[in-house]
Amino acid sequence: MALIRPFRALRPPRNLAEKVAALPYDVMNVAEARAMATGNPYSFLHVSRPEIDLASDVDPYAEAVYLQGRENLRRFVAEGVLVQEQEACYYVYRQRMGALVQTGLVVCAGVDDYESGLIKKHELTRADKEEDRIRHIDYLDANDEPVFYTYRNEPAITAIVARVAAGAPAYDFTTDDGVSHTLWVVDDRQLIEELTTRFAAIGTLYVADGHHRSAAAGRVRDLRKGQNPRHDGTEEYNFFLTVIFPDSEMNILPYNRVVKDLNGLSVAEFMTRVGERFAITPAEADFAPITRHTFGMFLEGRWYQLTAKAGTFDEQEPVSRLDVSILQNNLLSPVLAIRNPRTDQRIHFVGGIRGVDELERLVKGGDYRVAFSLYPTSMEELIRLADADKIMPPKSTWFEPKLRSGLFVHLLS
Repeated sequence: MALIRPFRALRPPRNLAEKVAALPYDVMNVAEARAMATGNPYSFLHVSRPEIDLASDVDPYAEAVYLQGRENLRRFVAEGVLVQEQEACYYVYRQRMGALVQTGLVVCAGVDDYESGLIKKHELTRADKEEDRIRHIDYLDANDEPVFYTYRNEPAITAIVARVAAGAPAYDFTTDDGVSHTLWVVDDRQLIEELTTRFAAIGTLYVADGHHRSAAAGRVRDLRKGQNPRHDGTEEYNFFLTVIFPDSEMNILPYNRVVKDLNGLSVAEFMTRVGERFAITPAEADFAPITRHTFGMFLEGRWYQLTAKAGTFDEQEPVSRLDVSILQNNLLSPVLAIRNPRTDQRIHFVGGIRGVDELERLVKGGDYRVAFSLYPTSMEELIRLADADKIMPPKSTWFEPKLRSGLFVHLLS
């Protein structure tokens, strides 16, 4: 069974919640983070991206950055920007983006469940990014940003969450991007026990977003365990901050690609090579695929539709049938020589929230030569693949809306 448990969150007072709330650390670069936090001393980016408070040429992995994050978090607590809950609670967190509404439960999940496979993964982690998160969490002595998990929808849990959400919220505000954020505190002991029991019966959770933070939580637990001769498994460092949403409410957008060059090929040679495995037809401006196994391509100022030819991929194999795999295996690798998209510096990934016009802008700007728009991976594909213990290609999913950081923080000690 998958264990969840309540925790005593650090969270902002109602009047500061909107000012504190910030996008996750990994959806913007340093310059964008500085701009977002300008004029707002309460922005949680001072904790999640502490390099914004240091010189512009600082190494983002320097110890000074982690120390600055720890200092900023302690200052937030000392000044009452973040206040710790008196009792361990769960929290219901709802986001509304246009017609999309997703309502999740904020909990602590168990490191043991992640490492044993009760919490199923679908991506590999990069050693450098994992090490960064380990140091960040360890220096803060806190999980400052939640991991994004999902589960197969369970009506009984949905009903409990709906009852909570019928009450008065602790926070209710709308951010500049038009997404509304509402939070309720679950402090009723009976409801907490019932939710804990219901989730234990589910058995399996799935990582949607946050593999590096999940893996780092395990590594930090191992560090703390080695330093604690009285370790008994109940300490806070054995658990990490998570928001869990039902799969029926999740929204996956495509994760598009832009590439810097044509691998030494002329345009004619490139189109010939692409045509070996894809049918190529001219497309209207800003082409975004509306069916699986079709792709948009922007090259030389024009959009094309690429349709994968039959027999060029295995529809029965859960990884090979993914559109991100088809593009990688039939074009990016054999034609453009991008063998490892996790490390190749010639490829860049663009979240679907930015739209296909962002792809066109990047190519027209001259830094990239060709762009590809994809059809999004589905939740069913993600769950089926995770259940089969398979790994997706990197940058296969982009979830929206993004969880806001700073509304709840989990202290490790």
